Amino acid sequence: MKLNDVNKGIHKNTKRLRVGRGPGSGRGRYAGRGNKGQGQLAGWAAPLIFEGGGTPLIRRIPKRGFHNAHGRIVKGVNVGALQDVFPAGSEVTPQSLRESGLAKGIWDEIKILGNGELKHALKVSAHHFSAQAREKISAAGGTVTELPGPAPVVRKVKKVSRKKPAGG
Repeated sequence: MKLNDVNKGIHKNTKRLRVGRGPGSGRGRYAGRGNKGQGQLAGWAAPLIFEGGGTPLIRRIPKRGFHNAHGRIVKGVNVGALQDVFPAGSEVTPQSLRESGLAKGIWDEIKILGNGELKHALKVSAHHFSAQAREKISAAGGTVTELPGPAPVVRKVKKVSRKKPAGG
């Protein structure tokens, strides 16, 4: 490659292709749309999942599992992990758990679980506590504060009207 070849074939201001302007243009008659068929009219575009008439991949793969779009993500943290990270008398909050790296990722609520041992007192604030965790924290001389979570989702129930049958 030479210096004068670097920009060869690169045109900043390419001319607009004028389709349907006679046989001399090379894009006359059907204007590049072919002869008949659904693609001949303006405004038509194939759906994103269209695969030439074959069954699309999205329909060939079976649907499995369960996805709860409105569910809350609860992150569990063990009491033993609190013992290792936080010194005696410190305050444990969801924010401090995130900063220390014990509650990584995306979550809505924190639950303190009872796996491991706690030897010193901590002031622990979280959304949920297992019975074993609550017991271990208070046995070590610490305090447990339960934080309020987001308001529960209220589901509307349709009322069924009971109509009496006609004639009787």
